[in-house]
Order: sequence, then structure tokens, then C-alpha cells
Amino acid sequence: MDLQALTKVETKEQYDAVLLRVDELIKEATEKGLLESDTDNDYTREIGRLGRMGAQYKTDYYPFTVLKVRKKSPLIKSIEDEMYSRNIKQKELAEILGVNAPTLSQVMTGKRAISLRMAKRLYTSLHIDPALILESV
Repeated sequence: MDLQALTKVETKEQYDAVLLRVDELIKEATEKGLLESDTDNDYTREIGRLGRMGAQYKTDYYPFTVLKVRKKSPLIKSIEDEMYSRNIKQKELAEILGVNAPTLSQVMTGKRAISLRMAKRLYTSLHIDPALILESV
């Protein structure tokens, strides 16, 4: 593939070829000591040209997706901290609380509300702050 004549990356094959060539150029220029800061030479110009085309391809064909991160409630954070300090897994915590593992999993992910029975056991078994429990019941 003739990359010198390339003016725009439009396919995955071109993109892969550009990445490979940039790696080769960087390796060659490094071996020759031609990648010092503020250096302007054929290597740095070609690396820059190919890099810009590759970046534009990624922008055009691989749009950035914002991940939605749900903030954990203070109660869930406290439960996780207690699990960490006791070095127990969620399945073991479910046994301690007297619920099945899927139920606890739903509580921990916010898909299920905490029952009064579980709230009581969080306090008695894990010594979770009652105020945190009341806020989420």
C-alpha cells in the first residue's frame, strides 16, 4: 500500500497500515537518534502526517462513548467496606444476612430495596450505621 500518496484514511486496512508504518518510522528514527525534542526532519514530519490521518479516522469511525457511572449510596459503600475488612465475598455476606446471593446482588446494584429484616441484620451482624440504613429503607 502506497502510504506516501495517502491523504485520508478511510478503511480499517489503511488504518492498520498507517499504525504499522508509524511504528516502523519511530523505531528507525529512534535508532538514528532523530527523535530528539523539537526535531524537524523527514521522520517527524511523516510520523505527524500519518498520526493526524490515523487520529482523524478514529474520530470519524470510532466515536467516543461516555460511560454512565452510577454513584454508590453511602450504605452500599459501607457494606462493601465491611466486606473488604472482613475479607468476605458477596456470597458469604448473603449467608451472614440470611438472604440468597441473587437477592443481595440486586440490593448491592440498587435493583432491589433493602427489606426491614435485612436492615436489622445489617445493623446487628455488620454494625452498619443505623442512619445509613434508615436513609435507604
